[in-house]
Amino acid sequence: MRKIFLIIKREYLTRIRSRGFIISTVGLPLFSAGIIAISIALATRPSDHTLRISILDNLGGISGQIVAGLQGNLPNGKPRYEIVKILDRPASEEEARRQLNDQIRAGELEGFIEVPKDVLDGKSASFYTSNTGDFSTLGAVGKAIDNAVVERRLSDRGIHVDDLPKLVHGVDMTMVKVSKSGETEEKGQTFIVGFSIVMVLYITLLVYGVATMRSVVEEKTTRIIEILASSVKPVHLLTGKILGVAAVGFTQYLIWGACGLLLSGYGSAMASAVRPGSSMPDIHVPTSLLVYAVIFFVVSYLLYASLYAALGAMVSSEEEMQQVQLPVTLIIVVGFILYPVIVRDANSVTSVIISMIPFFAPILMVLRIALQTPPFWQIALCILISLLTTLGIVQVSSKIYRVGILMYGKRPSVVELLKWLRYT
Repeated sequence: MRKIFLIIKREYLTRIRSRGFIISTVGLPLFSAGIIAISIALATRPSDHTLRISILDNLGGISGQIVAGLQGNLPNGKPRYEIVKILDRPASEEEARRQLNDQIRAGELEGFIEVPKDVLDGKSASFYTSNTGDFSTLGAVGKAIDNAVVERRLSDRGIHVDDLPKLVHGVDMTMVKVSKSGETEEKGQTFIVGFSIVMVLYITLLVYGVATMRSVVEEKTTRIIEILASSVKPVHLLTGKILGVAAVGFTQYLIWGACGLLLSGYGSAMASAVRPGSSMPDIHVPTSLLVYAVIFFVVSYLLYASLYAALGAMVSSEEEMQQVQLPVTLIIVVGFILYPVIVRDANSVTSVIISMIPFFAPILMVLRIALQTPPFWQIALCILISLLTTLGIVQVSSKIYRVGILMYGKRPSVVELLKWLRYT
């Protein structure tokens, strides 16, 4: 045990003092939060200039209702839209469209609306613009056209409405999540919490699994492994290496968790200080979800770290390592790609089956627990299957590791690997 502890201590201190650990622990959360904050700020920032728009009205007589629907001012008091020209039933639609397109290319217009002759029969209207990423303008134009067409249809039937937008305004829907703890208004926070935890598990399994593999390869290429193997049993060396890297992962988790608690506790006060009246969204992370996430991380990390360590023992260079790690990495990636199946229906037969697969469990089962907690027997069965699979993988990997760490040169074939497994 003392030798295993020394190996754990060496692996832990070597990584905890590295620049990479400091940068990833401090820089990654700050970088992610900064990217999200900047994206939200830019996406919600209102335009500060008036958009120049023309209307090509092939139906005739509907442009007035569209103009009325585009009324509104910018925060600086200027009108949001300026209707530069209205072409009412032009002699040539093609010529009118060509002229308006030329004005867009010349920068004289931001766009123009084309209303077809049979728009009242369901034909789609079109909005021509050079900036197809301005979805707020597209939404406002679409709403104005919708109201104008509805008003025209009612008018043709002798029904005159003074304030159509208020008349046809729909009812807002609120989603309420019902759970054993009670009822909570759902604004997407459940998915955000579940997906965030899944992303952390996905990234850390990849990062620390590959770190274990790289550690083995580095010790082989520098021949340090020969010195270590002369004083420590290979199985103890493998155990210490895996647990040492796992301790680094837990340290990072604790730091991120403490930052998350501080943010949830003082986030609203900070947001209010930056922008008066604003607040942080009410996001609650159940303690049981965090416990299950840690359990599945531990079990799955032991599984993947053992596989990566065995692969590292099979190769003798960094180039070979890049080649052999792909199959195991793809397994983790496939588990992440399957998450839409869980999101669509967390308790479907397909969701239950794929979440029980040990290689996918840390991502899919944790996501199921976050979205719609399954029966406890399913969680317990999944943990049991994952534990048994992990024990089997560790046994196989330790045999490959025991022989492979002292093997150099050509990468072993499948037949040679089978021989390694039979060695005592």
